[in-house]
Amino acid sequence: MKKSIAVLGLGKYGKSLAENLYRMGADVLAVDNDEEIVKDFADRCTAAVCADLSSEDEVNALGLKSLDIVVTAMGRNLAASIMSIAVAKELGVPLVIAKSSSERMSSILLKVGADRILNPEGAGGKRSARILLSSSLVDFFEVDENMDLVEMMPKKEWIGKTLIDLNLRKKQNMNVVAIKDAGGHWDFADPKKPLTEESTMLIALFRNAAEHLI
Repeated sequence: MKKSIAVLGLGKYGKSLAENLYRMGADVLAVDNDEEIVKDFADRCTAAVCADLSSEDEVNALGLKSLDIVVTAMGRNLAASIMSIAVAKELGVPLVIAKSSSERMSSILLKVGADRILNPEGAGGKRSARILLSSSLVDFFEVDENMDLVEMMPKKEWIGKTLIDLNLRKKQNMNVVAIKDAGGHWDFADPKKPLTEESTMLIALFRNAAEHLI
C-alpha cells in the first residue's frame, strides 16, 4: 500500500527527502513558508503548499490527520518544528519524525512528541527515504558506489527460518555480516539459528540488490 508522507520544510535536505520519497512511489505533501520554493517544487511531489509552519492554524489546515508519516525538516527552526510536531501528534499521525541540528534540539523535539530524530549529516534524502518507506530497514550506509551496508529487521517471510534455509547470498546476492537479538549485542550470525521478530540483521549487499529491500 502506498504511504502518504508530509515533508515540512523545503531546505536542501527537505527537498532531497521529498523528491526521493515521491520517486519511490509515496504520496508526498511538501510544505514550506517560501512561495517561490513551493512553486518551483510543485512538479516533484504529489502536492506542494505554502504555509507558516510556526502557526497552529496554518499547520492544522494542512490536513495531516490522514497521513501515515509527518517529517519536520526544519533543522534550524525550533519553533516551527515544535508547533508542527505538536499538531501532528494531537491529530493522531502514527509516525512523526523530526530533523535536528543539535543534541539539545533533539531532546526538546522528543519531549514534545517526536517519535524519531533524523540526523542527516553526511547522508542525503535518498537514504532517509529508503528507511521511511521500508517496513524492515533500520539504517542504511553507503560503503562506496558499488556496495551498501544495511541494518534491518527480518522480512515476515524470513521469520522462523535459518540463514541456511534462506540462502540469501545465492538467491538475493546479500551477505549477513552479524545478528543481534533484542537487548543483546552484535555477534557473528549462526546459520543454523532461526530468525525471530526480535532479530536485527547487518547485511552487506551490492547497490542493485539494496534497491529491492523497500
